[in-house]
Amino acid sequence: MLKKIGVKDSVGTKLAHDITEIQPGAFKGQAFRKGHTVCNEDICRLQKLGKNHLYLIDLDQDEIHENQAASILAKSLSGEGIVWADAPKEGKISLHAQYDGLCIVDIAALAAFNMIDEVMCATIHSHTLVKKGEMVAATRAIPLVMKRAPIERAAAVAAQDGGVLNVRILKKSRAGVVVTGNEVFSGLIDDQFAPILKEKIETLGSEVAGVAFVPDKPEKIQRAIEDHLADSCDLILLSGGMSVDPDDVTRRGIAMAGAQSFHYGAAALPGAMFLIAYIHGIPLLGIPACGLHHRITVLDLILPRILAGERIGKKELAFLGHGGLCRDCEECVHPHCPFGKGS
Repeated sequence: MLKKIGVKDSVGTKLAHDITEIQPGAFKGQAFRKGHTVCNEDICRLQKLGKNHLYLIDLDQDEIHENQAASILAKSLSGEGIVWADAPKEGKISLHAQYDGLCIVDIAALAAFNMIDEVMCATIHSHTLVKKGEMVAATRAIPLVMKRAPIERAAAVAAQDGGVLNVRILKKSRAGVVVTGNEVFSGLIDDQFAPILKEKIETLGSEVAGVAFVPDKPEKIQRAIEDHLADSCDLILLSGGMSVDPDDVTRRGIAMAGAQSFHYGAAALPGAMFLIAYIHGIPLLGIPACGLHHRITVLDLILPRILAGERIGKKELAFLGHGGLCRDCEECVHPHCPFGKGS
């Protein structure tokens, strides 16, 4: 229940909500905090903020204030690796990464949450790499006072399956690299692929345990894979030999090594001829030649997810299609661009 009083008659009362001050283009924030006791000196400023009336709140048992509602919503939305301070500002609470990792958003659960009246949550894109302390979402109840039932229903939806947001730590992998191609193996051209892959792997906190150079012979590729597995590598990246050219036999070598869950082709450009397979749970990533010519490819979308423990299959490769088109901007600003943000 809300009771309206004139601002001139409000001296000695406590504010029922934060009062916001907006200076266009310069400032937006709290002028007065909820619970502030109005004094004579506040009257003029309140009037300048357009407040000729204030409201007193007397909640019924089935009602809830926006700040309490925000706390309930934040707790239910937060999964593993999410932290937040129970100090709503203007009825809103921000959620932050507890540590460095990959932020995962349950997009379907988020939509179901936002379909409930009088609540909202906005997040960053799923599968975004984040640093400790970085804001990943914000939530609030929209009215100042509302019924408890929608808040409790929204909280129940958000809390299913461990919360809407989680941050997963990237594991440190021992990666084996296999560079295929007769030209590189014979020394006709210098390899440029291994340094690119090494930088991407190390940037994400993993290490390259070894690099093997092999010709375009399936049995040699098979042997290189087996050697990396014997060396306790838990991730294998293979470069080249991924096109439809009959001389490109990398896929055959992977199959001969006993690969399972073999998926060739991703709905992303650059990187349509990307391959992922598994041998006893260990992922093998086939990187097409576009990785030499483009700074960012489908590998940059998939590799963090692999290191975060996600198993990538046909569905995940298909869902890359929405947002999976790189626009080859003259100045690349990835990851601050739409590439890969739709999945």
